[in-house]
Amino acid sequence: MASRNKIPETLERVCDEFSKLPGIGKKTASRLAFYIMNLPREEALRLSESIEALVENVRFCSKCFNITESDPCPVCSDPGRDQEVMVVVEEPNDMFAIEDIGEYHGLYHILGGAIAPLDGVEPEDLHIRELIERIREGTIREVIIATNPNAEGDVTSVYISKLLKPLGVKVTRIARGLPTGSDLEFADKTTLKKALEGRTEE
Repeated sequence: MASRNKIPETLERVCDEFSKLPGIGKKTASRLAFYIMNLPREEALRLSESIEALVENVRFCSKCFNITESDPCPVCSDPGRDQEVMVVVEEPNDMFAIEDIGEYHGLYHILGGAIAPLDGVEPEDLHIRELIERIREGTIREVIIATNPNAEGDVTSVYISKLLKPLGVKVTRIARGLPTGSDLEFADKTTLKKALEGRTEE
């Protein structure tokens, strides 16, 4: 019997690693692996080095949980930021979207996701305890909750509001200029700006 032509083990390992990424199936993983294999050696090594540098140098800010190469991150360490206002978002990409507007100059707190019991994400899995500690220790007067306008984001907003109100801070939620079910990071600048401006008290 003729031997079966098998994919090389090294290439198979790369395909397996790619298939672990969000939204990447086996076929896409295979295409990516073959694409990299056909890159000029210098380009492929640059990609490898950049991934290694990402793993080695990029971390989470110990204050706000933004991704950063310095701790605390540039936002937390900037004395020019408004120290009395804080926006709470789910992920770093949401923070970048708000920063891109250029209209907000306060602080941030990144939760690391949203409460989603069906997906196994409970409040204790998020950076909510650290948020409470920051409010208690700092000078924050207003917390703007900017979780995504979907079921998980709404549940997270209500949960956080109930925890923060006894601490004597004003708690607001960004306005519904954002379509229900959408993600903050994909909103256009004008919509996001209006949502921030039209925030309502929780």
